[in-house]
Amino acid sequence: MSNSPTAVRSLTRRRFLSLSAIGAASVGLSACVSDQTEKPAIVSRPAPKPGPVQYNSMYSAVVDAGYDIPAVPIEKINPRYYRQEVADPTGERPGTIVVDTANHFLYLVLENGRALRYGVGLGRAGFEWAGRAEIKYKQQWPRWFPPAEMIDRRPELEKYRSEYDKANDKWVGGMQPGVSNPLGARALYIFEDGKDTLYRVHGSPEWWTIGKSVSSGCVRMLNQDVIDLYTRVPDGAPILVTSGLRTV
Repeated sequence: MSNSPTAVRSLTRRRFLSLSAIGAASVGLSACVSDQTEKPAIVSRPAPKPGPVQYNSMYSAVVDAGYDIPAVPIEKINPRYYRQEVADPTGERPGTIVVDTANHFLYLVLENGRALRYGVGLGRAGFEWAGRAEIKYKQQWPRWFPPAEMIDRRPELEKYRSEYDKANDKWVGGMQPGVSNPLGARALYIFEDGKDTLYRVHGSPEWWTIGKSVSSGCVRMLNQDVIDLYTRVPDGAPILVTSGLRTV
């Protein structure tokens, strides 16, 4: 475990859904959109050390599972949020995901004191959260199931209201996968003590939200970045959400 002085609280959420009321049936639901619009593995694969041209390639348009992901206009994003290998500021063991909410960074801890750093978008005031949990499972091109409370706040989402099919143990309804889906190309589902927190690490088509706090608590990544992270992180990987790590 880290010896960081950063205080770590049990995973919490403010003004949102009560986990005790949700129970096991919550699997599949997610907020993960702005209300304004909407055994850990040892990671040994080295990250690229790109120059400007390689960044263009890193964030170029790509076809993934038949979906056309557009290029990211990287010239409009602060370069600090580009995917890059850095000295690890977390002190966590390799294979751990660490989200630094103060700086809008997500780190994947590597070996030998290194980490991969990605820029992220985070929850706005009132939806902040922190603590230790795990990535219970991952999904490519997931459906989005907005919680009923969100739909009540935003009636235009009514068409995506979902119902839990107990007989088949699954949710029906929601938004079909696609580039415009708020969960993007990949989703990593965050559980604490075996319960779905309803928080996700996920892709987003809204590149302009990277480095900002606009979502309902989820961790947004560029689709090209979340695809990269997905290939490196196994089910059961630990995740720590904290604040104020010293940036390098």
